[in-house]
Parts: sequence; C-alpha cells; structure tokens
Amino acid sequence: MNIERIGVLTGGGDAPGLNAVIRAIVMAANKHGMEVMGIKRGWAGLLDGGEVELLTVDDVEDIHRTGGTILRTSRTNPEKHPNGMEQIKKNLEKYHIDALIAIGGDDTLGVAQKLLRDGIKVVGVPKTIDNDLCGTDYTFGFDTAINIATEAIDRLHTTAKSHDRVLVVEIMGRYAGWLAMNAGMAGGAHVILVPEEKFDPDEVANIVKKRREAGLNYTIIAVSEGAVPTDAREFITQDDKVDEFGHVKLGGIAKRLAKVIEKKTGQESRSVVLGHVQRGGAPSAFDRVLGARLGIKVVNLILEGKFGQMPSLRGTCIGSVPIEDAIGKLKLVDKSFLEEMKIFAGR
Repeated sequence: MNIERIGVLTGGGDAPGLNAVIRAIVMAANKHGMEVMGIKRGWAGLLDGGEVELLTVDDVEDIHRTGGTILRTSRTNPEKHPNGMEQIKKNLEKYHIDALIAIGGDDTLGVAQKLLRDGIKVVGVPKTIDNDLCGTDYTFGFDTAINIATEAIDRLHTTAKSHDRVLVVEIMGRYAGWLAMNAGMAGGAHVILVPEEKFDPDEVANIVKKRREAGLNYTIIAVSEGAVPTDAREFITQDDKVDEFGHVKLGGIAKRLAKVIEKKTGQESRSVVLGHVQRGGAPSAFDRVLGARLGIKVVNLILEGKFGQMPSLRGTCIGSVPIEDAIGKLKLVDKSFLEEMKIFAGR
C-alpha cells in the first residue's frame, strides 16, 4: 500500500486522551516513513482547507499528558454545507493526503463512512466520554470522566450531610447512563437515574422521605443529563437550538428534580451540574495508555489497507471492527447492571 501522507482530525466533543491518540499516530507513522498532516477544527478544517499543517514527532512529544486536543474540534456536519463532501475531497487532494483518520463519535464516524463509500481511504478511532459507541468495550476519556464525577460526588457527601440537604448531581450522558451508573455507584449515590429507564419523581421523593425517617439526614442523587421523568415526553433541554447533526442542548433535569423533591418532602434540595468539568483536564493513566494503543493500531490498519475499519478494545486486546458496525446504534447500560444498581437504592 503506497501511503505517504496521512491526515488526522478530531470531531465532536473533546475527550481526555485525544492527544495521546494523536501522539501515537504521529510516532507510529514516522516509524514507517509516513507524514501526518494535522487538520484543525474537525470537518470544518477540511471544508475551508486553510488549517492543515504537518505534525512532527517534536510537535507531539509531551502532549499525551494534557487534555483537550491540539487540533481543536467542532461539531460541523459537511452535509449541511453546500457541496461540503466534494469540498472535503478536493482539500484532501490539495494537501496530497493519501489516507484520512477521523477521531470521533457516532456523528464524526458517520461522515467518515460516507466518505469511504465515495472512494476515500478513511479509517476511524472511536471517541466519546459517554462510552455509548458499539464495537468496543471502552472509549478513551470515559475513565477520566468517571474519576472526575466520582470525586465530585465524594466531595458533595460532606456538604450535603453537614446541611441536611438533598443534592441532585447532573452528569453527562445523552442516551446512555454509563457515566452516571459508574460514578454514582463508586461515589455512593443513594439514587441513580439514567436514560435507559424513565423514573418517577414521586418514587425518588419517597426514597428521600424514608431516609429521613431512618435518621439519614441527607441524600445524593446522580442523574444523567438525558434521564427522562415519567411526566415528560422527552429530554429536558436548555433551549430549542440544535447543532448541525440535529442534537439539542441538554440540561436542567437536576434543577427540575431538585424543585420537585423539595416541594414533596419539605427538605432543602439543591442541584449541581458537573458539565464540561467532566471532560476537562489531564487524562487518567488508563486513558493515556488506551489512546496510545488505539493510535498505533489505526496506523497499522492503514498499512494493512483495512480502510473503513476502526480500532476496538475487547477485554485487554486491541482488534478492529468495521466503522459501520459501530455507528447508527447505541451501546446502552445492560439491564443486569441496572438491577445491581437498585441494590444500593435508598441506602
């Protein structure tokens, strides 16, 4: 396979470990005599074609220790722009990019799959802190986000107990509750609410009442931003705006639930939104290593001519799966995990 120059971009939300992936790609490609062109701002950088530059080993020497992405990112959908896909192809030719690596979640990889069908040599790297992509056991950034959310819940226990309060902690997770489930269990939340199951606010309020009757003067509730109460038809959103992939901006479920609980129980209730804190800062050791292994594997996929594939973690081994097997559907929290969670409910 005559590949001399690789392009790499990061799309969608940033995730701890992105820079570890980029570093590994550059170093692995360099070992095989290939150049790597960094494309800034995701698909937006390929649309305007003005933010593409050579990445050297010196450029990526220490970046694995930092969060975010040195390439920056965007939620740009080329199909929403006039002749967007054609413009991307032209700019790949302009910079003599022989193969493209798209690092991202369902939306970014979906665009990559469409380019593959148009004859572009493209491979992907799965990325989402929500851990809801199919085809891989874990995505990088997930471990870091769990640790951050767990630490936050640990800290909130002390203030909730000191003030006899209910604290409702809103954690990222649009369609899947992996983050809230893991952080909630690790942090000892008394109630965990996730998108996979609608919840009854009255039942949550009853748990709070029973805890008080048992002499337990505070309650911590971990709730996914995408969790839906039984008295609502859909997500609780900040506004009606949508991004170029049609996603609404979630937010407000914790505030809404805290008001309901206070009204029904008479106990002071507050909401805490962790927001972007969960995806910021330095990646954990696990995410640095996983990112590095995925970066090495995706370069090998190019060398082997396995386009349309993405690296995949299964157990402790890195293999690969077709991108089309990972997109268009979600990896949701298992029912068995949901049942395990209920063992701790209310205590």
